[in-house]
Amino acid sequence: MARSASVPGEDGRASSKEVVDEAATAKAVVDEHGIVTGWNEGARRLLGYRASEVVGRPGAALLPDGLPPDVLSSLPTRPRWNGRVTLLHRAGHSLTVNLLAHLRQYGGGHGEWLLLTAVTRPGVSPDDDAFLTRSFTQSTCTTALYDTRLRLVRANADMERVLGLPEEAMRGLRVSEIVHHPQADRTEQHMRRALETGERQDLQLSLHLAGHERASVWTVSLAPVRADDGRTQGVMLTAHDMTEQHLARQRLDLLNEASLRIGSTLDLVRTAQELADVAVPRLADFVTVDLLPSIEGREDPPTGSPRGPVRLRRVAHQSVLEGCPEAVVPNGTLAVYPDKSAAAECLAAGRPLIQQVTAEAMEHVLRQTPERGERMRRFGFHSVLAVPMRARGLTLGVATFSRHRTPEPFAQDDLLLGQEITDRAALCIDNARRFTRERATSLTLQSSLLPQRLPEQSAVDIASRYLPASAQAGVGGDWFDVIPLSGARVALVVGDVVGHGIQASATMGRLRTAVRTLADVDLPPDELLTHLDDLVNHLAAGADSTGDIGATCLYAVYDPVSRRCALARAGHPVPALVTPDGGVEFLDVPAGLPLGLGGLPFEAMELELPEGSVLTLYTDGLVEARFRDIDEGMDALLRTLRPADTSLERTCDAVLRTMLPDRPADDVALLVARTRVLDAFHVAAWDVPPDTAAVAASRRNASRQLAEWGLDECAFVTELVVSELVTNAIRHAEPPIKLRLIYDRSLICEVSDGSTTAPHMRRARTYDEGGRGLLLVAQTCQGWGARHTTNGKTIWAEQALPGR
Repeated sequence: MARSASVPGEDGRASSKEVVDEAATAKAVVDEHGIVTGWNEGARRLLGYRASEVVGRPGAALLPDGLPPDVLSSLPTRPRWNGRVTLLHRAGHSLTVNLLAHLRQYGGGHGEWLLLTAVTRPGVSPDDDAFLTRSFTQSTCTTALYDTRLRLVRANADMERVLGLPEEAMRGLRVSEIVHHPQADRTEQHMRRALETGERQDLQLSLHLAGHERASVWTVSLAPVRADDGRTQGVMLTAHDMTEQHLARQRLDLLNEASLRIGSTLDLVRTAQELADVAVPRLADFVTVDLLPSIEGREDPPTGSPRGPVRLRRVAHQSVLEGCPEAVVPNGTLAVYPDKSAAAECLAAGRPLIQQVTAEAMEHVLRQTPERGERMRRFGFHSVLAVPMRARGLTLGVATFSRHRTPEPFAQDDLLLGQEITDRAALCIDNARRFTRERATSLTLQSSLLPQRLPEQSAVDIASRYLPASAQAGVGGDWFDVIPLSGARVALVVGDVVGHGIQASATMGRLRTAVRTLADVDLPPDELLTHLDDLVNHLAAGADSTGDIGATCLYAVYDPVSRRCALARAGHPVPALVTPDGGVEFLDVPAGLPLGLGGLPFEAMELELPEGSVLTLYTDGLVEARFRDIDEGMDALLRTLRPADTSLERTCDAVLRTMLPDRPADDVALLVARTRVLDAFHVAAWDVPPDTAAVAASRRNASRQLAEWGLDECAFVTELVVSELVTNAIRHAEPPIKLRLIYDRSLICEVSDGSTTAPHMRRARTYDEGGRGLLLVAQTCQGWGARHTTNGKTIWAEQALPGR
């Protein structure tokens, strides 16, 4: 067969045509049916057949003896096969060759075999020692050969380059003698192990070699070298420089750490500090984070990049040196950065930049900012990387990374890494800025919707607390209220809107207004919650949001005359009761579904409370926490309330101090009320016969009672009110009829009857004989109204006391 000659060119190098001779390899392609589909010039040289004589015919015709059965059975399951095969030459004689076969798969499960064998012998004999020596010496793999005494025998050119020593200087020395580093001793330990076990040893080294600017990372393979009889003759050391891969892995690790550590909270300053902490010492020796003062307002900062000298507020810094002695500007302080400073230049350019601190640059800094320049010179700053902090098209500030202990200056890879972690921090800072702005708006809205001061009333003594959630959770929709009702009664309300933010605060305001409106109608607790549930359903149906609207609520009405308290709840925690004898319990108020679910009625419970009983109403944020379940929280609340305190304010403080961490995860509303009683001296009641003659008697009874109370000044108006209300009850309602006067912060006149028909005021015509009674009552009193009772209704009128 023909053999291609390898004749060197004039420069001693073989031409590309000589280097790659396609015809030096015989190639044939056989499909899955055994038909030859490809045949090259090398195959013609090997067997003498032209392509036209072979392609399209069975390949078995070229195998005089065929393939062994075991080979045929294993071919379909193997991606490659090799072995010796006897082939039939066109001249009639047989050739035994080493055949290599590759299975090439195509779509649909089809495939073909590519068959290859060498036509010519290599141009160099495998026994050519000179060629093998040159190959070892010129190998790009850093390699050295040691004998069984761990003495160097040979070192290739790349090993000489890495160590900076010629082979002659190293021959006969051990690794620990050539490289003065603790890692050399570790290498020798593994070399001995390779000699003892006969197994290859792999290890990774990190060391600073003489003549190199920085430390490098190497993977080292130590393989025993054996003679033909199996004796170990030495150790081959092969090393690969993995420094760049190691640095890339470190950069990825830093990015991963940044993604985990930066933005752990919605606190702007803490997020900036997290950026500085992550970057030191793995990227820089000193890091500062400065923000534009314009981001501190309620509005977004102006778009575009600031030009010229720029004012920045330092919010965070970190250093490899304890106490950050490099810092000139304290945290929280405004400072001006000149137009040639790294911070000002990167902000003006809108992209990160690297500045090497040359002698000329240092002199410029000393002229513009002497104190900053003096610190840079004292600590040896030599490289600075400044990265603008941008998010959502807005410039927020700049992060500056400096090196003075790390000898290597910042490079392009460092710039990309700094930009990546700074962009991540900038987005988190912008989120924190926006959240802080929304939280401030929510707090302002919520504060305006909560009671600014509790109303004056005589039914209960009141103390209250409201704590917004931590910044991370956001402002919620918790609220409480105290609503004076007719008949000296009082309503106590605590509620909690689902969710956080402005939407929750706005919904809370609407529900609080609705509760006050429904309370003015004097609805009992269960009916009030039913109407409130309908309102929440209407709000949810018309809400322009992806989330549902829901809330919980507890509504209680206390009557200081009868000492009766009626309560109903909609998915809200039960109230706690502390009685004067020291008993503490949770009231078993029937559970109702949260507002907004609808479908089931609410139930109320009623009980009589001894004077001085303390009711504690609260939202779930008081008893629920991440570190305990709700049952543990409620038990803790009972324990806190058990030692009764005469001061409700101190009770509130003790509850919050015991139950809550420093930064509660949810809003907390707490309302504590101690019941009072209006005794018999302050209440007078008479039964009224259903006869118009009883009107005069009712007026006289009222006048005598007013005289006893010393309220003669109120007699005229009171007699007028009694006459009108009693007359209306006798004429238009049903017995039993009762008149009651209550002497409280105001004078209250009530007439009860057995009818459920509510009165209404109308405008009487000029010659009408009636129809002016309720109009007179409304004009002479500060308020009037009607409330339904279990046996009928009560009409009431309230007038101010003299001097009030």
